[in-house]
Amino acid sequence: MATAMKKIYFLSDFHLGAPDHAASLKREKLIVRFLDEIQQEASEIFLVGDMFDFWYEYRKVVPKGFVRLLGKLAELSDAGIILHFFAGNHDMWTRDYFQKELYMPVYHEPQELERNGKKFYIGHGDGLGPGDHGYKRLKKIFRHPVSKWLFGILPPVAGMGLAHYFSQKSRAQTGTAQEIFLGEDAEWLILHCKEILKSRFYNYFIFGHRHLPIDYRLNDEHAAPGYSSRYINLGDWIQYFTYAVFDGQELELKSYLNHDDKIIRKT
Repeated sequence: MATAMKKIYFLSDFHLGAPDHAASLKREKLIVRFLDEIQQEASEIFLVGDMFDFWYEYRKVVPKGFVRLLGKLAELSDAGIILHFFAGNHDMWTRDYFQKELYMPVYHEPQELERNGKKFYIGHGDGLGPGDHGYKRLKKIFRHPVSKWLFGILPPVAGMGLAHYFSQKSRAQTGTAQEIFLGEDAEWLILHCKEILKSRFYNYFIFGHRHLPIDYRLNDEHAAPGYSSRYINLGDWIQYFTYAVFDGQELELKSYLNHDDKIIRKT
C-alpha cells in the first residue's frame, strides 16, 4: 500500500507587529495554533513574505518580540520540516538570522520549483507586473546595500520608529483598495503570470502581497491541451486567515477561520 505524500503549505502576510502589540499577539497565537495542527502532516512550509510589519537585522540584534512564532518555526525545522521564506516589502532587510537559527533559506526573487511533477512559480509579488514604476524605483533604492547600511547606523529607537511610521502610512494610503478584485485585465499579478506563460508553463503561480485571497484559473492559449495554470494569491492573516495546501496532486486555497466565501475564485 502506497504511503500518502505529506503536504506542502503556503502562507503569507502575517504583518506581526501591526497595528499594535495586543492585536499582533492575538494573531501570532492563532498562527502558532495553525502550525501546531499541521505539523504532523507537513513536509514543507513556504512563508511568502511580510511575516512581520517591519524587520531589520542589525549585526548583533534583531527586533524584539515574535518569540512564539520564531520558537514554533525552530521546532518545525528541528522536526525535519523544510521551511522557506520569501522576503516581502515589509521584511526585506534580513541578514542571516533565519538561515542560522531556523535553517530557513531566504529568497529575494521569485523561485521556480517542481514538486511531484507540478511546476510552481513562487514570489512575494511586490514590484511584479506592469505599472507601479514609482514603487519599483523605490524598491531598488531600499534593497541597495548602501540604504541598508545607512539605516543601520541610525539608533534603533529612531530607525524602528521611522520604519513603523512609514508602514502605517502605507496601509493608510492603501485603505480598502486591497479588498477589491480589479478584474482579469487589471490585476497586475494576473497580467504578470500571463506574460510568463508566453514562454514557459507553470501549474501554479503563488504570490502574497495582494492580501486579497484569489484562486484564478488562467486562460492560457500557449498551454498544451489538458493543461492549465492557476494564479493563487494567499490573502493574509489579518482579515482572511487564508493558506494554500498541496497534497501532491492538487492545490487548494482555504481559510483557517472558515472565510472561504470571501475567496475570489475562477475555476
